[in-house]
Amino acid sequence: MHPPSSHTGPNALAAAKGQASAATGPGIPKVGPQTSSTAPAAAHKAPRSWLQLNTPMADWQGRRVWLVGASTGIGLACAQALRAAGAQVIVSARNAQGVQDWAAQDSGVQWRALDVGDHAAVQATARALLAEGPLDMVIYAAGYYKAQRATALDLEELLQHDKVNYQGALQIIHAVLPGMLARQSGHISLLSSVAGWRGLPNGLAYGPTKAALTHLAETLYMDLQDQGIGVSVVNPGFVATPLTAQNQFTMPALISPEQAASAMLEGWARGQFDIHFPKRFTLWLKLLRLLPYRLYFPLVRKFTGL
Repeated sequence: MHPPSSHTGPNALAAAKGQASAATGPGIPKVGPQTSSTAPAAAHKAPRSWLQLNTPMADWQGRRVWLVGASTGIGLACAQALRAAGAQVIVSARNAQGVQDWAAQDSGVQWRALDVGDHAAVQATARALLAEGPLDMVIYAAGYYKAQRATALDLEELLQHDKVNYQGALQIIHAVLPGMLARQSGHISLLSSVAGWRGLPNGLAYGPTKAALTHLAETLYMDLQDQGIGVSVVNPGFVATPLTAQNQFTMPALISPEQAASAMLEGWARGQFDIHFPKRFTLWLKLLRLLPYRLYFPLVRKFTGL
Protein backbone atom coordinates (compact mmCIF):
# COMPACT_ATOMS: atom_id res chain seq x y z
CA MET A 1 0.00 0.00 0.00
CA HIS A 2 2.57 2.27 0.17
CA PRO A 3 -0.57 4.01 1.37
CA PRO A 4 -4.00 2.32 1.73
CA SER A 5 -2.58 -4.53 -27.24
CA SER A 6 -0.40 -5.75 -29.31
CA HIS A 7 -1.48 -9.39 -30.01
CA THR A 8 -4.26 -11.22 -28.26
CA GLY A 9 -6.10 -14.53 -28.43
CA PRO A 10 -4.76 -17.92 -29.56
CA ASN A 11 -1.83 -16.42 -31.45
CA ALA A 12 -0.55 -14.71 -28.29
CA LEU A 13 -0.94 -17.96 -26.34
CA ALA A 14 0.98 -19.90 -28.98
CA ALA A 15 3.73 -17.26 -28.98
CA ALA A 16 3.96 -17.34 -25.20
CA LYS A 17 4.30 -21.15 -25.27
CA GLY A 18 6.99 -20.86 -27.91
CA GLN A 19 8.94 -18.38 -25.81
CA ALA A 20 8.64 -20.60 -22.77
CA SER A 21 10.06 -23.55 -24.73
CA ALA A 22 12.90 -21.41 -26.05
CA ALA A 23 13.78 -20.35 -22.51
CA THR A 24 15.01 -23.88 -21.76
CA GLY A 25 17.55 -23.78 -24.56
CA PRO A 26 21.21 -22.89 -24.12
CA GLY A 27 21.00 -19.65 -26.07
CA ILE A 28 18.70 -17.68 -23.77
CA PRO A 29 19.96 -14.10 -23.42
CA LYS A 30 20.71 -12.64 -20.03
CA VAL A 31 17.94 -10.69 -18.40
CA GLY A 32 18.70 -7.51 -16.50
CA PRO A 33 21.24 -4.75 -16.72
CA GLN A 34 24.70 -5.32 -18.05
CA THR A 35 27.41 -3.20 -16.55
CA SER A 36 28.28 0.22 -17.92
CA SER A 37 31.81 1.25 -18.70
CA THR A 38 32.19 2.55 -15.15
CA ALA A 39 30.91 -0.58 -13.44
CA PRO A 40 33.14 -3.55 -12.56
CA ALA A 41 33.15 -6.33 -15.16
CA ALA A 42 32.07 -8.92 -12.61
CA ALA A 43 28.94 -6.99 -11.71
CA HIS A 44 26.84 -8.49 -14.53
CA LYS A 45 28.28 -12.01 -14.48
CA ALA A 46 26.56 -13.26 -11.35
CA PRO A 47 25.03 -16.70 -12.05
CA ARG A 48 21.26 -16.70 -12.51
CA SER A 49 19.12 -19.67 -11.51
CA TRP A 50 15.77 -20.47 -13.08
CA LEU A 51 14.10 -18.90 -10.03
CA GLN A 52 15.73 -15.54 -10.77
CA LEU A 53 13.76 -13.59 -13.36
CA ASN A 54 16.41 -10.89 -13.52
CA THR A 55 20.19 -10.91 -13.37
CA PRO A 56 21.07 -10.40 -9.68
CA MET A 57 22.31 -6.93 -8.82
CA ALA A 58 24.37 -7.03 -5.64
CA ASP A 59 27.46 -4.99 -6.54
CA TRP A 60 26.50 -1.33 -6.90
CA GLN A 61 30.00 0.11 -7.15
CA GLY A 62 30.16 2.45 -10.15
CA ARG A 63 26.55 1.90 -11.21
CA ARG A 64 24.48 4.97 -12.15
CA VAL A 65 20.95 4.95 -10.80
CA TRP A 66 18.25 7.54 -11.51
CA LEU A 67 15.53 7.66 -8.87
CA VAL A 68 12.45 9.67 -9.77
CA GLY A 69 10.19 10.78 -6.92
CA ALA A 70 12.83 10.36 -4.24
CA SER A 71 12.80 13.50 -2.10
CA THR A 72 11.07 11.76 0.83
CA GLY A 73 9.85 8.37 2.03
CA ILE A 74 10.77 5.12 0.31
CA GLY A 75 12.42 6.84 -2.67
CA LEU A 76 14.82 8.88 -0.54
CA ALA A 77 15.65 5.94 1.73
CA CYS A 78 16.37 3.81 -1.33
CA ALA A 79 18.62 6.50 -2.81
CA GLN A 80 20.56 6.69 0.45
CA ALA A 81 20.90 2.90 0.67
CA LEU A 82 22.12 2.67 -2.92
CA ARG A 83 24.62 5.45 -2.35
CA ALA A 84 25.89 3.71 0.79
CA ALA A 85 26.35 0.57 -1.33
CA GLY A 86 28.55 2.49 -3.79
CA ALA A 87 26.14 3.59 -6.51
CA GLN A 88 26.21 7.01 -8.16
CA VAL A 89 22.67 8.27 -7.62
CA ILE A 90 20.64 10.95 -9.36
CA VAL A 91 17.56 12.03 -7.43
CA SER A 92 14.64 13.81 -9.08
CA ALA A 93 11.40 15.18 -7.68
CA ARG A 94 9.34 18.34 -7.74
CA ASN A 95 10.56 19.50 -4.34
CA ALA A 96 14.12 19.20 -3.06
CA GLN A 97 13.20 18.66 0.60
CA GLY A 98 16.52 17.63 2.16
CA VAL A 99 18.09 16.20 -0.98
CA GLN A 100 19.90 19.35 -2.09
CA ASP A 101 21.92 19.54 1.14
CA TRP A 102 22.83 15.87 0.79
CA ALA A 103 23.88 16.34 -2.84
CA ALA A 104 25.99 19.37 -1.91
CA GLN A 105 27.99 17.26 0.56
CA ASP A 106 28.44 14.15 -1.62
CA SER A 107 29.78 14.22 -5.17
CA GLY A 108 28.17 10.83 -5.75
CA VAL A 109 24.70 12.36 -5.43
CA GLN A 110 23.04 14.59 -8.03
CA TRP A 111 19.82 16.55 -7.60
CA ARG A 112 17.68 17.26 -10.67
CA ALA A 113 14.38 19.00 -10.04
CA LEU A 114 11.64 17.45 -12.18
CA ASP A 115 7.88 17.47 -12.62
CA VAL A 116 6.98 14.10 -14.18
CA GLY A 117 3.91 15.68 -15.73
CA ASP A 118 6.08 18.00 -17.85
CA HIS A 119 6.97 16.03 -21.00
CA ALA A 120 9.59 18.51 -22.25
CA ALA A 121 11.29 18.65 -18.85
CA VAL A 122 11.42 14.85 -18.57
CA GLN A 123 12.97 14.53 -22.04
CA ALA A 124 15.50 17.29 -21.38
CA THR A 125 16.54 15.84 -18.01
CA ALA A 126 16.93 12.35 -19.45
CA ARG A 127 19.02 13.67 -22.37
CA ALA A 128 21.29 15.54 -19.97
CA LEU A 129 21.80 12.50 -17.76
CA LEU A 130 22.44 10.16 -20.68
CA ALA A 131 24.97 12.62 -22.11
CA GLU A 132 26.99 12.04 -18.93
CA GLY A 133 26.88 8.26 -19.32
CA PRO A 134 24.50 5.29 -19.44
CA LEU A 135 21.99 4.61 -16.68
CA ASP A 136 22.25 1.15 -15.15
CA MET A 137 18.92 1.42 -13.35
CA VAL A 138 15.93 3.75 -13.36
CA ILE A 139 13.55 3.62 -10.42
CA TYR A 140 10.13 5.26 -10.61
CA ALA A 141 9.03 6.07 -7.07
CA ALA A 142 6.87 9.16 -7.58
CA GLY A 143 3.52 8.80 -5.85
CA TYR A 144 0.35 10.70 -5.02
CA TYR A 145 -2.27 9.54 -2.55
CA LYS A 146 -5.57 10.84 -1.23
CA ALA A 147 -8.15 8.45 0.19
CA GLN A 148 -11.36 8.48 -1.86
CA ARG A 149 -14.61 6.55 -1.99
CA ALA A 150 -17.20 6.42 -4.78
CA THR A 151 -19.75 8.10 -2.51
CA ALA A 152 -17.61 11.26 -2.66
CA LEU A 153 -16.13 10.97 -6.14
CA ASP A 154 -13.68 13.73 -7.07
CA LEU A 155 -12.71 13.61 -10.76
CA GLU A 156 -9.88 16.11 -10.40
CA GLU A 157 -8.25 13.98 -7.71
CA LEU A 158 -8.76 10.81 -9.73
CA LEU A 159 -6.98 12.35 -12.71
CA GLN A 160 -4.17 13.72 -10.54
CA HIS A 161 -3.46 10.22 -9.20
CA ASP A 162 -3.30 8.92 -12.77
CA LYS A 163 -1.04 11.78 -13.89
CA VAL A 164 1.56 11.20 -11.18
CA ASN A 165 1.34 7.51 -10.38
CA TYR A 166 0.92 6.07 -13.87
CA GLN A 167 1.40 8.63 -16.63
CA GLY A 168 4.58 9.88 -14.94
CA ALA A 169 6.04 6.39 -15.18
CA LEU A 170 5.20 6.30 -18.89
CA GLN A 171 6.96 9.63 -19.38
CA ILE A 172 10.16 8.36 -17.72
CA ILE A 173 10.14 5.02 -19.53
CA HIS A 174 9.61 6.79 -22.86
CA ALA A 175 12.66 8.93 -22.15
CA VAL A 176 15.11 6.21 -21.07
CA LEU A 177 14.05 3.01 -22.83
CA PRO A 178 15.49 3.83 -26.29
CA GLY A 179 18.96 4.17 -24.77
CA MET A 180 18.63 0.91 -22.89
CA LEU A 181 17.46 -0.88 -26.02
CA ALA A 182 20.41 0.52 -27.97
CA ARG A 183 22.82 -0.77 -25.31
CA GLN A 184 20.88 -3.99 -24.67
CA SER A 185 21.38 -3.19 -21.00
CA GLY A 186 19.69 -1.57 -18.03
CA HIS A 187 16.98 -2.16 -15.47
CA ILE A 188 13.63 -0.45 -14.86
CA SER A 189 12.00 -0.77 -11.46
CA LEU A 190 8.51 0.55 -10.72
CA LEU A 191 7.31 1.31 -7.20
CA SER A 192 3.76 0.02 -7.11
CA SER A 193 1.77 -1.10 -4.06
CA VAL A 194 -0.18 -4.02 -2.63
CA ALA A 195 -3.13 -1.58 -2.82
CA GLY A 196 -3.19 -2.41 -6.52
CA TRP A 197 -3.59 -6.15 -6.05
CA ARG A 198 -7.35 -6.00 -5.47
CA GLY A 199 -9.96 -3.33 -4.89
CA LEU A 200 -10.04 -1.87 -1.37
CA PRO A 201 -12.19 0.71 0.42
CA ASN A 202 -10.82 4.27 0.24
CA GLY A 203 -8.64 3.24 -2.70
CA LEU A 204 -10.84 4.50 -5.54
CA ALA A 205 -8.18 6.91 -6.82
CA TYR A 206 -4.95 5.28 -5.67
CA GLY A 207 -5.49 1.55 -6.14
CA PRO A 208 -6.28 1.54 -9.88
CA THR A 209 -3.12 3.50 -10.70
CA LYS A 210 -0.99 1.01 -8.79
CA ALA A 211 -2.76 -1.92 -10.47
CA ALA A 212 -1.87 -0.25 -13.78
CA LEU A 213 1.79 0.04 -12.74
CA THR A 214 1.98 -3.65 -11.85
CA HIS A 215 0.37 -4.61 -15.17
CA LEU A 216 2.80 -2.28 -16.96
CA ALA A 217 5.79 -3.92 -15.26
CA GLU A 218 4.58 -7.40 -16.17
CA THR A 219 4.19 -6.47 -19.84
CA LEU A 220 7.49 -4.62 -19.95
CA TYR A 221 9.23 -7.69 -18.55
CA MET A 222 7.77 -9.97 -21.21
CA ASP A 223 8.68 -7.51 -23.98
CA LEU A 224 12.21 -6.79 -22.74
CA GLN A 225 13.41 -10.06 -21.22
CA ASP A 226 15.25 -11.00 -24.44
CA GLN A 227 16.67 -7.49 -24.90
CA GLY A 228 19.12 -7.61 -21.98
CA ILE A 229 16.93 -5.27 -19.92
CA GLY A 230 15.69 -6.17 -16.46
CA VAL A 231 12.31 -5.13 -15.08
CA SER A 232 11.04 -5.35 -11.52
CA VAL A 233 7.98 -4.18 -9.62
CA VAL A 234 8.07 -3.22 -5.95
CA ASN A 235 4.90 -3.79 -3.91
CA PRO A 236 5.25 -2.45 -0.37
CA GLY A 237 2.73 -2.91 2.40
CA PHE A 238 2.32 -0.05 4.87
CA VAL A 239 5.44 2.12 5.14
CA ALA A 240 5.73 5.16 7.42
CA THR A 241 5.91 7.98 4.85
CA PRO A 242 4.31 11.42 4.45
CA LEU A 243 1.68 9.74 2.23
CA THR A 244 0.59 7.09 4.73
CA ALA A 245 0.60 9.68 7.54
CA GLN A 246 -2.83 10.70 6.20
CA ASN A 247 -4.38 7.38 7.18
CA GLN A 248 -6.81 7.55 10.08
CA PHE A 249 -6.47 3.90 11.10
CA THR A 250 -3.88 1.61 12.63
CA MET A 251 -1.74 0.31 9.80
CA PRO A 252 -0.82 -3.37 10.18
CA ALA A 253 2.81 -4.48 9.87
CA LEU A 254 3.97 -0.88 9.49
CA ILE A 255 7.68 -0.60 8.59
CA SER A 256 10.14 2.27 8.16
CA PRO A 257 11.36 3.62 4.79
CA GLU A 258 14.81 2.28 5.64
CA GLN A 259 13.42 -1.23 6.10
CA ALA A 260 11.62 -0.88 2.78
CA ALA A 261 14.84 0.21 1.04
CA SER A 262 16.70 -2.75 2.53
CA ALA A 263 14.03 -5.13 1.21
CA MET A 264 14.30 -3.56 -2.26
CA LEU A 265 18.06 -3.99 -2.44
CA GLU A 266 17.67 -7.57 -1.23
CA GLY A 267 15.12 -8.23 -3.96
CA TRP A 268 17.39 -6.86 -6.68
CA ALA A 269 20.31 -8.90 -5.29
CA ARG A 270 18.15 -12.02 -5.61
CA GLY A 271 17.13 -11.22 -9.18
CA GLN A 272 13.45 -10.95 -8.26
CA PHE A 273 10.74 -9.47 -10.47
CA ASP A 274 8.07 -9.14 -7.77
CA ILE A 275 9.61 -7.51 -4.69
CA HIS A 276 7.01 -7.35 -1.94
CA PHE A 277 7.30 -6.71 1.78
CA PRO A 278 6.90 -7.14 4.68
CA LYS A 279 6.17 -10.81 3.99
CA ARG A 280 4.18 -11.24 7.22
CA PHE A 281 1.60 -8.91 5.67
CA THR A 282 1.97 -9.31 1.90
CA LEU A 283 1.76 -13.11 1.86
CA TRP A 284 -1.71 -12.92 3.42
CA LEU A 285 -2.75 -10.42 0.77
CA LYS A 286 -1.49 -12.76 -1.95
CA LEU A 287 -3.77 -15.44 -0.54
CA LEU A 288 -6.69 -12.98 -0.63
CA ARG A 289 -6.04 -12.48 -4.35
CA LEU A 290 -6.99 -16.13 -4.91
CA LEU A 291 -10.42 -15.83 -3.32
CA PRO A 292 -13.54 -15.61 -5.50
CA TYR A 293 -15.43 -12.33 -5.25
CA ARG A 294 -18.25 -14.02 -3.34
CA LEU A 295 -15.81 -14.55 -0.47
CA TYR A 296 -13.48 -11.61 -0.99
CA PHE A 297 -16.03 -8.80 -0.78
CA PRO A 298 -17.61 -9.84 2.57
CA LEU A 299 -14.19 -10.54 4.09
CA VAL A 300 -12.91 -7.07 3.23
CA ARG A 301 -16.07 -5.49 4.61
CA LYS A 302 -15.73 -7.48 7.82
CA PHE A 303 -12.10 -6.59 8.46
CA THR A 304 -12.27 -2.95 7.40
CA GLY A 305 -15.75 -2.10 8.60
CA LEU A 306 -16.31 -0.25 5.30
